[in-house]
Amino acid sequence: MEAQVLAALHEASGPATAAWVQERLGGDLAYTTVMTILSRLHAKQAVTRERSGRAYVWIPAADEAGLAALRMRRVLDGEPDRDAVLASFVSTLSAHDEQLLRALLDRATADCPVPADDPPTGG
Repeated sequence: MEAQVLAALHEASGPATAAWVQERLGGDLAYTTVMTILSRLHAKQAVTRERSGRAYVWIPAADEAGLAALRMRRVLDGEPDRDAVLASFVSTLSAHDEQLLRALLDRATADCPVPADDPPTGG
């Protein structure tokens, strides 16, 4: 349901109300359910909100891929042995996904190089 709500927000021409999202989804969900989903997305930093009178308007901060990345990060942040989790994850990647990950890491390193005397951090 979170992905559907995010997709609806991405279709909006600007900030959208919960009622607009509810209507966009066909009205099958209760208004309170839409508000709960939006609040959860806000807690995950996948949407932002601004006051508009007594209500909020909602703006997507992440697409579906961004939401999946936030979930992955939260799982990783909750694990005491990050090295083991990452090693296990990388060992299960397909050859194509491994190449893609390497390319993305290389690009990120080129965009924001870390000084040689700056040791990596645990988080």
